[in-house]
Amino acid sequence: MGPGWIAEKFAAALNHVPHASSYAVGSRSQERASGFARKFGFENAYGSYKALVEDPNVDAIYVATPHPWHCEHTLQCLEAGKAVLCEKPFAMNEKEVRRMIDTARTRRVFLMEAMWSRFLPSVIKTMELIRAGSIGDVVHVRSDLGFRAAVNPDGRLYNPELGGGSLLDVGVYPVFITLLLLGEPDEISSHAVFTDRGIDSSLSAIFRYNGGQLADLFCSFVTETATETEVAGTRGSILIHRKWFMPNPVTLRPNDGREETFEFAAACNGYEYEAIEVTNCLLAGKTESALMPHDLSLKLIRLLDKIRVQNGIRYSADERSS
Repeated sequence: MGPGWIAEKFAAALNHVPHASSYAVGSRSQERASGFARKFGFENAYGSYKALVEDPNVDAIYVATPHPWHCEHTLQCLEAGKAVLCEKPFAMNEKEVRRMIDTARTRRVFLMEAMWSRFLPSVIKTMELIRAGSIGDVVHVRSDLGFRAAVNPDGRLYNPELGGGSLLDVGVYPVFITLLLLGEPDEISSHAVFTDRGIDSSLSAIFRYNGGQLADLFCSFVTETATETEVAGTRGSILIHRKWFMPNPVTLRPNDGREETFEFAAACNGYEYEAIEVTNCLLAGKTESALMPHDLSLKLIRLLDKIRVQNGIRYSADERSS
């Protein structure tokens, strides 16, 4: 649902997912739907989301529309009994996410946030190394994601009506990996820089934990950053290399100086891992993923909401949800 650029990446990955077939694509434009279907080998192309949802042969729908419409479109699918994999951020705020989750649970339909990094071998390996005590106790996480985007007031990144802003577009990744590794912080301190339309173009945050851990996070679409995640512990550190949110190497750096780098070969572009998780869950009759459960999505959106409140970042969706 929604044949944009991220849907193209997902569609390409579907060819590498067992038990999945590229059956149908839905768009507000028949021309776009038909072009997408031809390009990626989908059997059917619909010029409306309604037609896609009403097709009885559709088992699961990947919602890839802009995030201000994630809640509306996910509910449309869930109410029709269709399993949903919805792009990140799951929705615009906690109230919308809760509504989506409540609907999925009431109707007993599968729902998962498409946080594709959660399923990458690099992230799974990092968690395994931490659990094995390879770097001792974790004391610090540093994670960033920044790139320089062309200034387009009407484009998705810079337009408030399209959910523009660095936090929701790319900051969600550093926030998520820190949440995954350290849990919810006890204190957040954050600062944003804004465009003349009130869009956060860069944002930094420090998470503090009562257990003594700290995390430094940064996101931006006005500057290219290292785009790495480093986890420092009492006995060493782990580095997820540049463009860490994609399938990339992981280096273990113990304090004794004996480095070890782990390489991973993705079957396609990395989006196949989240799709495999969805198919495995559906085949097992599950309505929720154990790796990306509803509760984790709720914790993530709560953190994003707190950071937004600290910096006065608001969207029209907040008014609708209040």
